Amino acid sequence: MRQGTPPIAALGRSLGMLEAILADREGRSVPAIAEGLGLPRATAHRQVSTLVAERFLVRMPGGRVGPGPRLLALLSLVDEKQVIVAAAAPLLHRLADRLGCLVQLGTLENEMVTYRIKTGTSAGDVFTRVGMQLEAYCTGIGKVLLAHLPTAEREAYLSTGPFPALTARTITDPGDLRGELALVRDQGFARDNEEIAEGLICVAVPVYSPGGAALAAISATRSTTQAARLPDDLVLAALRQAAGEAGARLAVPAGPD
Repeated sequence: MRQGTPPIAALGRSLGMLEAILADREGRSVPAIAEGLGLPRATAHRQVSTLVAERFLVRMPGGRVGPGPRLLALLSLVDEKQVIVAAAAPLLHRLADRLGCLVQLGTLENEMVTYRIKTGTSAGDVFTRVGMQLEAYCTGIGKVLLAHLPTAEREAYLSTGPFPALTARTITDPGDLRGELALVRDQGFARDNEEIAEGLICVAVPVYSPGGAALAAISATRSTTQAARLPDDLVLAALRQAAGEAGARLAVPAGPD
């Protein structure tokens, strides 16, 4: 075992019981769930009684138990996108240092990209800032997240076009953007080729949750002069590695950075 504070075994078993109860879709009794976990019945009943007393569970008809008000209140405090920001931040700081360019993470809210991490060389020279929202159709991060929307939502977004041109390279026609988003889905990354600002290019990749949803996207932005030193293939490989590590941190406990 890794050095550090040892875990509390009893707490781990109680949390395992709580997870099993919430995941149950067969209407099994507490003893049946305990048997599946390899727990003695008496232990399982004590765990459940404690969770009920603390209002994390409530007793229901037929001997079943379900989510209690305290658990539901906790769930309302969880922002999955903020969790992925916390998981990705140290990785992106290191990535920006390694590449020597601007690295950002963004999420999609109300059809706009919200920038949640901004780090790296020349970060202060690019007009984006943490908390800022930009249109999705003209950014690498935005294209990745639009491409991963359900078809009906993506088509609803496209129906709001044509889109304003920010540079001569901005994709403004909904049909052209539809084709671009299909390409992004197929190739697994997006490019912004001076579409939001002249002289700036970026590539972006999705960050997936353990369930396979694209919760966020990360991008590396370079000036056109930097691109000769930092070609897309090199940047994409580094972005994909960081995105994979960030997604994996949502599935298993992360070690110290």
